[in-house]
Amino acid sequence: MAEGENIIPINIEDEMRGAYIDYSMSVIVSRALPDVRDGLKPVHRRIIYGMDELGVTYNKPYKKCARIVGDVLGKYHPHGDTAVYDTMVRMAQDWSLRYPLVDGQGNFGSVDGDSPAAMRYTEARLRRISDELISDINKNTVDFQPNYDDSTKEPSVMPGKLPNLLLNGSSGIAVGMATNMAPHNLGEVVDGICAYIDDNDISISGLMEFITAPDFPTGGTIYGYQGVKSAFETGRGRVVLRAKASVETTKTGREQIIITEIPYMVNKAGMIEKTAGLVNEKKIEGISDIRDESDRNGLRIVYDLKKDAIPNIVLNNLYKYTQLQSSFGVNNVALVKGRPQTLNLKDIIRFYVDHRHEVVIRRTEFDLEEAKRRAHILEGYLIALDNIDEIINLIRASRDPEIAKTSLMEKFELSDIQAKAILEMRLQRLTGLEREKIQKEYEEIQELIAKLQEILDSEDLRMQIIKDELIALKDRYGDERRTDIEHSADDFTVEDMIPNEEVVITISHGGYIKRTLLTEYKTQGRGGVGSRGASSKSDDFTEHLFTAFTHNYLLIFTEFGKVFWKKVWGIPESGKTGKGRAIQNLINIESGDSVRAVINVQSLSDEDYINNNFIVMCTAKGTIKKTSLEAYSRPRQNGINAITINEGDKLLETRLTNGDNHIVIALNSGRAIHFHESDVRPMGRTAAGVRGIKIEREDEQVVGMVCVSREDANLLVVSEKGYGKRSLISEYRITKRGGKGVKTLNITEKTGNLVAIKEVVDSDDLMIINKSGITIRLEVSNLRVMGRATQGVRLIRLNDNDEISSVEKIEKMNGEENGDDDDSDTSNEEDNNARDKEA
Repeated sequence: MAEGENIIPINIEDEMRGAYIDYSMSVIVSRALPDVRDGLKPVHRRIIYGMDELGVTYNKPYKKCARIVGDVLGKYHPHGDTAVYDTMVRMAQDWSLRYPLVDGQGNFGSVDGDSPAAMRYTEARLRRISDELISDINKNTVDFQPNYDDSTKEPSVMPGKLPNLLLNGSSGIAVGMATNMAPHNLGEVVDGICAYIDDNDISISGLMEFITAPDFPTGGTIYGYQGVKSAFETGRGRVVLRAKASVETTKTGREQIIITEIPYMVNKAGMIEKTAGLVNEKKIEGISDIRDESDRNGLRIVYDLKKDAIPNIVLNNLYKYTQLQSSFGVNNVALVKGRPQTLNLKDIIRFYVDHRHEVVIRRTEFDLEEAKRRAHILEGYLIALDNIDEIINLIRASRDPEIAKTSLMEKFELSDIQAKAILEMRLQRLTGLEREKIQKEYEEIQELIAKLQEILDSEDLRMQIIKDELIALKDRYGDERRTDIEHSADDFTVEDMIPNEEVVITISHGGYIKRTLLTEYKTQGRGGVGSRGASSKSDDFTEHLFTAFTHNYLLIFTEFGKVFWKKVWGIPESGKTGKGRAIQNLINIESGDSVRAVINVQSLSDEDYINNNFIVMCTAKGTIKKTSLEAYSRPRQNGINAITINEGDKLLETRLTNGDNHIVIALNSGRAIHFHESDVRPMGRTAAGVRGIKIEREDEQVVGMVCVSREDANLLVVSEKGYGKRSLISEYRITKRGGKGVKTLNITEKTGNLVAIKEVVDSDDLMIINKSGITIRLEVSNLRVMGRATQGVRLIRLNDNDEISSVEKIEKMNGEENGDDDDSDTSNEEDNNARDKEA
């Protein structure tokens, strides 16, 4: 180690970490990402400022690109000349930038991917629109910073009257992040910014009424709007672009697909070459020839089709396999106060307006200082003209200019600047006409000072100035949108095309379901619902009937504990007399499973609704389970497990509750338990549940569960030998979940086991089906309310060895009567009235 040297040991990991962070931040801030205020990266900003300093503006002659590149390299951008020249070339290409900033003369490449000529051959100057980026830069509107060798200064940002970030977008790859921002139409952007200035609280959807979508320099068609919407709302999105195509017929009768615009950043020659390869490989069929007929008047690619080819099929294959359809991945990352940030549409506009507001303030302050300085000098001139003879004598008597200046300052109380201006005043300013000019200029300056001060005092005036300048930009440079927008089929669901109207859902005992317009029942009046359909089975009847809206969901629960979703509009529509379709044909139900319940759900997206409603399930073995509706709010085509069913058990009943219902569960042995829903805690979707009622014998099982929510409701029970009754629910004392319960029907050999319990009101009907196939419909109002522990009365007289198979409640709609709408056997009418007395 040489004398005086000092070696400091350091941790290599710390050194590498620090060096890498420094490098990455340098790339992020000084190379790859644009500034949100002017939309420029450092290299773009330096090229524009360097060309302006060099005098290569829109109204000056072109200069060799080599001269410009050398000047920018030498003063501001200490990197390779290729980096500067390639950037300048791209700024001149009208297929790369929506609003090019450089006016190039010579070979600047082509949309086919041809390289530009060397910089010694090409010439360039700034376009007029670039002047809008740099104007007012000499009015202290932006901060300047030292260049790389501290020999001069460069702007840290442009004044940026032009909203360049939105207009031309940007792309770049930094370290650990990237940006890819789409270009937009000037007229739309100006309208959007003005709308934001008028209402700072405007929503992004409100801004999208003005700025409808990106507008690419090569035109094309945006296919599908969801990616655009996502990009505007979140700063990230995938915009699908398609070429603009049409089908023409030649004089010989052959059809051609003509492409006049291609997606942004697609290499035309490369795309044609790839397409030809796919045609040769037979991956795309129906094309006999491909020609590029593009010229200086525009792009034109011709696909000659074979005789038997169908143009739409060929075109769809071209979209599928070639770059006639490509995607633009929007990733709006820009520097905000030196830090990278992902921005939505409103963020970009807000930061631009904030920047312009600051520029207007600084420009106004600069102009005000200049105006005050000029007014100060004019005040000196006017004093001099009022005392011209005295001043001339004083100057003639002075030995040198310095003494003359001091004497003027002392005698007439002038400032140094005023005295110096008087001494430098030409004699011709002493004429009467010149005095009038000075007086007029002084008055105009005073008006200007007052106006500038008013601007500084009023934010509304400053915002109006920003709007006026933007509108002037729109009038001068605005053009029509080039990229069309086509809403794809993915954006329009079937639901979007179906009105959300009220319908009647009918589910038959045999498992047939249909939907019918509510108006069909309302116009029919009496005897509307349940009328016999010609195609219905003689032993089938309407088991469930309820109204729903077409955009509602139906939750279909099966015996094996699965749940399936079906939109109401997805239920086949049928007339009042139609049969409908078997539910099993609408869902992917497995073999051996059967539908147990169908629940109408208003919405699966309303957070308040799904979190405050519950699904209560009961199994044949007495297990009960309550789960929040939110757990069933994510539909899947093949359904999901709604409850874990233990071996030997099955799902029996499912109800939608509000969390404050009373629950009654009954066993075939005649016992029933009554408890409040709050006794059952909510649990996860796949849980098996908890004990609802205690089962003491192997032959005992649950026959039904009711969730009572109506105060006027009664509990109706029916036994297998045709006995039944209805009782007040208040007669069933409220106990805890999981108990034995109390007697709900006095079970004897005469009555047989309990087969059903239902919650009923007077307006309901009861449909009873025998194992022999006979059905009978009774009005609940004809059954009187009886005690809880009684045997009940005979509801239907059964033949020997016949039993009741099932009992279903039918809720009638307003205006409906039985009429001839049931499928009952009229030979049993006398049985309806032949009821035994209470035991």
